[in-house]
Amino acid sequence: MKLVRYGKPGKEKPGLIDADGKLRDLSGVITDIGPDTLSPKALAKLAKLAKAKVSPLPLVRGKPRFGVPFTGSTKFVAIGLNYSDHAAETGSPVPKEPIVFHKTLTCMIGPDDDVMLPKDSKKTDWEVELGIVIGTRASYVSRKQALDHVAGYVLVNDVSEREYQLERGPTWDRGKGCDTFGPIGPWLVTGDEVGDPQDLEMWLDVNGEKRQRGTTKTMIFDCATLVSYVSQFMTLMPGDIITTGTPPGVGMGMKPPQFLKPGDKIALGIAGLGEQRQKVVKYKKS
Repeated sequence: MKLVRYGKPGKEKPGLIDADGKLRDLSGVITDIGPDTLSPKALAKLAKLAKAKVSPLPLVRGKPRFGVPFTGSTKFVAIGLNYSDHAAETGSPVPKEPIVFHKTLTCMIGPDDDVMLPKDSKKTDWEVELGIVIGTRASYVSRKQALDHVAGYVLVNDVSEREYQLERGPTWDRGKGCDTFGPIGPWLVTGDEVGDPQDLEMWLDVNGEKRQRGTTKTMIFDCATLVSYVSQFMTLMPGDIITTGTPPGVGMGMKPPQFLKPGDKIALGIAGLGEQRQKVVKYKKS
């Protein structure tokens, strides 16, 4: 099942994508797609509507904007250097344990919203990633039980300012949570539809030129391990997200390095999770 939130920023309505790929309105059934909607019981009720031969849900006409496909997050957790080939391109050793940092909740934007360069940014980079969305509270969960706490998966662009991240102190967070640095969506795809999250092709292009090609098969720490590991250090709540690292092909790893500039266009996707398209714009004070 593919769940979405559509409409103008701050006024999104809940919806789902039916078997024919058409957008249907869920606002007559639920008020939003948030923590209460992401439990197995709540998702099962929505799945019955999604699978109905004759849908009771009205079609949405036109091509509305998609927002972040869920709301109510308390944490946006991220994992660094989780692909061995990406670690190699950055000259970093393969980590012995997951590298955990945080992106800000305020960086979360819709999948096709503009990416804004921070003021005086020189090294803003791209990263296609698989995001895990938590459906039920997870604290000290085992790896075997970890995916039982997952509502579904999303496509994420972990936009990163490398100078802020790597050259201005020992922590990464300052280069990861700038405004617009977390495009998510277009859909939240439930685990039953995704199948094996460790067998998904992923890609990213800049201005129509190939940049990243990879597969979740090459993660160092798989999704179940990450959910279990992170839950040892913090309680994961419904609506929280873990973005799981990126394959090779980032701008920092190119020779010479290449970074985003105003007017650039980013396109990315993960098999079964849809695609994103963003335009890069210069800093503008809000």
